[in-house]
Amino acid sequence: MAAIPLPPLPAQFKNIQHHLRTAQELDKREPVVAYYCRLYAMQTGMKIDSKTPECRKFLSKLMDQLEAMKKQFGDNEAITQEIVGSAHVENYALKMFLYADNEDRAGRFHKNMIKSFYTASLLIDVLTVFGELSEENIQHRKYARWKAAYIHNCLKNGETPQPGPIGMEGESLDIEREEAGSSSLHSGTTQPTSSSTYEPNNIPPSNYTGIHIPPGAHAPANTPAEVPHNTGVTSNTIQPPPQNIPLVDPSLYSAQSSGEVHLTPEDFARAQKYCKYAGSALQYEDVSTAVQNLQKALKLLITGRE
Repeated sequence: MAAIPLPPLPAQFKNIQHHLRTAQELDKREPVVAYYCRLYAMQTGMKIDSKTPECRKFLSKLMDQLEAMKKQFGDNEAITQEIVGSAHVENYALKMFLYADNEDRAGRFHKNMIKSFYTASLLIDVLTVFGELSEENIQHRKYARWKAAYIHNCLKNGETPQPGPIGMEGESLDIEREEAGSSSLHSGTTQPTSSSTYEPNNIPPSNYTGIHIPPGAHAPANTPAEVPHNTGVTSNTIQPPPQNIPLVDPSLYSAQSSGEVHLTPEDFARAQKYCKYAGSALQYEDVSTAVQNLQKALKLLITGRE
């Protein structure tokens, strides 16, 4: 994408600075995700302040970036069709989350996995562009953001974090800023910094004993950390575990549509959604998720029920 420099970030837009930085980091690797990060920032910024001159100027330039990306990737279904874009962003967020969760459960604590946890939480924010978050995504976002803060604090204080979901009720997670200002957002040509910044006000309450997080063994194959490469952690040290492929529902072999099944437009839309999710999952070699979604689509089309 031709770089369109942004003016200085207005103080009112502090809450979207990390989403914009994530967009910069993903411009080359995942331009679709980068696009929706900017779209989220635009929509959120409009809600915060679209009237003061500095905010209007910033949003105008950000809109120019979005238009340039939309023109460049206009033939990409993930840009032109929201249902495909939603599946793409959600799968990428889950990829980031599961990489960090694998590292956490294996007791491998480092800046790369902290960054992956936090970035996953930011990308789940971005999913609100497409509508309300599912309860599962809400829980993943809370857990990922809290885990990033918890492990960050432990390493900063010379302590060894406890792996996996744990209850930390009553503990204050004091997050220090690790980077000064937001200068990397002022120009589309500036390289993003490698350190992460966590906002204390965004850290949720820290008791997560009751939240169910999918085990790290379910991470898809080919799950490197998509973060800056100068952290000292290389992705080739990660050995993805074999996938557990779900069995095909045997009832689907014999199921036949009765003449009384009438599919509504909403049914067709849901079936299309499942197929798009399956296609997006295959991009990340996540066969299990692809099979599950294809079975849901097939059952819906044959029986009219989910």
